[in-house]
Amino acid sequence: MNGIKNMETATVLTLKDQVAYQEGQIVSKTLVQSMSVGITLFSFWKGEFISTHESNGDAFVLCLDGVGRVEIDGVSYILKEGEAIVMPANHPHAVYGEENFKMMLTVVFPQLNFKK
Repeated sequence: MNGIKNMETATVLTLKDQVAYQEGQIVSKTLVQSMSVGITLFSFWKGEFISTHESNGDAFVLCLDGVGRVEIDGVSYILKEGEAIVMPANHPHAVYGEENFKMMLTVVFPQLNFKK
């Protein structure tokens, strides 16, 4: 089954409370991982980062708490609570905790054998 995991069902939840800050660390909690989509919650301690890399899927970042910085093709964007950005597939990007920062990452992967 490729459903949602690591979350209570039929319960109202506050997403930013589903992943805790840990000093000096990046914490992640995978909610969905399949061939077509990945959804992960992250918390970044101030100053922690995910270095520049590329993905073959479009990545949607939603800031849940704090202040983060997303770099796409060498351009920096600041995200605050409630703000979002799309990191396009096959473009170099990185994520930084400008302050303590929580985000939800949704990656949509290309379908190699798409049938109409």
